[in-house]
Parts: sequence; C-alpha cells; structure tokens
Amino acid sequence: MSWGSPQREQLRVLLLLIAINFINYVDRQIVFPLFPFIRKDFGLTFLQLGSLATAFTLVLSLGSLPLGMLADRTSRKRVIRAGVLIWSVATFLSGLSGSFRWLLGARAMVGVGEAAYTPAGTAIISGTFSRELRARVQGLFDLGMFAGGAVGIALGGIFAQWLGWRAAFFIVGVPGLILALLVGRLPEPPRVAVRKTMRVQELFRVPAYLMLLASGWFASFAGYAYVAWGPELVQDYKGFSSSQAGLALAVIVVVAGLSGIATGAALSDRLARRFTWGRISMVPVGFLLSVPLSLIALHASNRAAFLIAFALSVYFLSWYHGPVTATIHDLIPAQGHATAMGLYYFFVNFFAMALAPLLIGGIADHSNLLSAMHAAVVAQAIGGGLFLGVIYFIRRDGLVAGRVAPTPAEIELPGGTAETAS
Repeated sequence: MSWGSPQREQLRVLLLLIAINFINYVDRQIVFPLFPFIRKDFGLTFLQLGSLATAFTLVLSLGSLPLGMLADRTSRKRVIRAGVLIWSVATFLSGLSGSFRWLLGARAMVGVGEAAYTPAGTAIISGTFSRELRARVQGLFDLGMFAGGAVGIALGGIFAQWLGWRAAFFIVGVPGLILALLVGRLPEPPRVAVRKTMRVQELFRVPAYLMLLASGWFASFAGYAYVAWGPELVQDYKGFSSSQAGLALAVIVVVAGLSGIATGAALSDRLARRFTWGRISMVPVGFLLSVPLSLIALHASNRAAFLIAFALSVYFLSWYHGPVTATIHDLIPAQGHATAMGLYYFFVNFFAMALAPLLIGGIADHSNLLSAMHAAVVAQAIGGGLFLGVIYFIRRDGLVAGRVAPTPAEIELPGGTAETAS
C-alpha cells in the first residue's frame, strides 16, 4: 500500500478511530475551562479543583494496563465500544452533579471508558497499516486528540460563559453515544498467528522501552500541567475572559499542535528509513527547543508575545506524538502492542498525570499559579534529556534487542498484519 493511495478499508478504520479520539479528548479536556465556575459554585481550593483531574487520571491509569491486555486477548472493537459508552454516559452525568463528591465520581468514571480506548485503538491502527507508515498514521490518530482537546477547551469556555458549566457536560456527552454504535462496523484486524501471548514482565526486558517509560513520565507531567492549569493561568495573568481564553488556546493548539504532529511524524518516518534510532530522534529535539519558549510565554507581559511564544512551544512539543507510539510498536511484537501501550499509559497517567494537577495546585495555594507552572517547565526539560537515553539504547541494542521472539517466528505482512512462519 502506498501512502498516496490507501485502501478504502484502511482509510475508513483510521477516520472512525480519529473521530472517536476527537470526542474522547473533547470530553476529557472540557472540564479545564470550567474550573473557575466549578470552583466558585462549590467553594473549592486549587488543590480540590486539581483533584478532579487527578481522580480521572488515576482511574484512567489503573484501567489502561488490564484493558490493554484484555484488548490483546479478546475483541479490540468490543473493548473500544464499551469504553466509548462508559465515558459518554459519565460525561453526561457530570452535568447532574449536586455536590463536588458526585462530580468527582463522574469524572473518575470518564477515566474508565477512556482507559479502554487508546491501547486498543492504537493496536488496531498498527495492525491495519504497514510498519513504514507507523509514525504518520499514529500521528494522524493523534490529530483527533489535539483537535478534540482544542475544541473541548474552546467549547468549555463558551458554554460556561453563556449556558453554564453543567450544560457543557450535557452537550458534549451525546456524540460519543452515536459513535459507539458505529464501532461495531470496524473490522477486527487479523491477529498474529502465534499461540504465545505477551506477558507484562517480558516488556521489562527491553531497555529502550523502559527508558521510554521514564521519559514519558516527565513529558506527561509537563503536558498535563499545561492542559489542566493553562485556561486558569491565562485568565488570571494574561487578561483573557473565559471565552477568550478558550478560543485563543484552542486556535493555538489546533494550528500549532496539528502542524507539529505532521512535522514530527513525517520527519520521524523519514529518519527511520536511514537509522534504527531515527524514529524517536525528533522527540528530544522538539522538547528541548520548546523549553525556552515555554518560559517566555509564562513571563510575557502582553497578549501578543504570550500567544506567539506559546504557539511555538506547542508546535515543538507536538513532535512527540506519533513517533513515541510507533517506536513502542517497533520495539514490541505485534501480539503485545495493546499491552505495551496499556503499561505505558498506566505508568505515565498514574505516576505523572495524576500528580501534576495536585502538585501544581498545591504549589499555587502556597505561592501563586504562575510560580507553580515553573515545575512543568523543569519536567519538560528533564523529559527531553531522557529521550536521548532512548536513542542510546536503540543504537546499542537495535529495535529487536531484549524482545521475546514469538515462536514460531513473526512475519509482518505489507498491510501491517502478521502471520507465523511455517
């Protein structure tokens, strides 16, 4: 299959999964521009407000590994359909919250649904397309994430200002229910025809994968801190109203984020043809270039300077998406793709993303939000440095070192699926 003329079935699969990822991130990110309104209604501290994101992330992380393993062992599309239904219903129920505890529980249930989706979705994509296209198709999948996150931030600010924060949850909870009905039409990609399934402990034999976990910790901490507290920051320090903040951040995330994903994925696949470590090489470059730009954005004295610096920072940070998932799937045999992504998401969500809103909120309670956001910049710099370690291990060991080779041997077919050698 050539990139210019993908088969119709492959394109249909990719477009549906992108659409689901779009709604996934609308429902996930819409809560953040609602923070000031929720804090006022329930009389919350910054730390309590941050716990809304942490409750979601804890459940998401705890569910990612077992649901990823389930997807590798059963029907991936059934796991996806159940996940979409659960997070959509939970989003709708968030609008009915009569207390902070109710809202906390509803946001936690959104995490259950989303934990089911991403490991299974990325595994279906890598099983549908060839290895040579992995970073680009995974990057396209992540376009839904960036666009959905941006729309969620924009709609949250607009709906909260004009309709109230509860209406925002009601409105965005409905599209997922429709998409869940379409999941049944997804084909189930042919499985790797081996009897052996991937055990979690086998993943720890791959040094480059372990370094990806460590790098992902710092990268995810920084990214989630910006997502969780960015809308509040620009309202408190940059003079934006709720709707202005939502629209400005959304436009930047869409334009800069999508451009960054496309750039990083294209360069990644191109370099992967020349070097074993080429696919991951764009990630540390992007992260380290974005660090000074993030600092400039935090301390910008006017809106124009903030918007320009923030847009450039988002552009370079976005090089991360696509190459990381593709590299994990390069390192791990096909029958363990969803398991490997489930462990990755468990690790970064549980140990980084669940911590970020609480830590930043706690620092903000004791000093101020602007000072607290410097912790995200530090994490961003450390994450970029650690991704250099991933390059080191791939250069040292190659892409197959430490893998548990399936028996009989795996053969990857042109369409991205696999069969066993006879």
